[in-house]
Amino acid sequence: MPPRLARTIPLAAVAFLLLTACRGTVPIRELLDDPGRYDGESVRIEGRVTGFSFGALGRGAFQVDDGTGTLPVVSERSGAPREGARVGIEGIFRSVFTFGDRSGAVLMERDRFDP
Repeated sequence: MPPRLARTIPLAAVAFLLLTACRGTVPIRELLDDPGRYDGESVRIEGRVTGFSFGALGRGAFQVDDGTGTLPVVSERSGAPREGARVGIEGIFRSVFTFGDRSGAVLMERDRFDP
């Protein structure tokens, strides 16, 4: 590997991590890889609404995909955004189960922000 490339790759990785930290979002894969670490904690995610989205009477449920994984979101304050919408969600992460290589979890929405 050329020396210049060898220096560029670590710098790019550090820049990516700093940008991610500034936004304050957690990759869904990280949440699902170690759900006990985040259980009951306030976290922020961002991504696209995929899979399902439904709402009624000011409540809603939808799935967010950030490219690293998918996570269901439950909202008791506002309806669900349309499928395909880009959203930022802050809420309480709840680990439901871990069985082998599968983790079930949900994010209880407290607030939305522009990603």
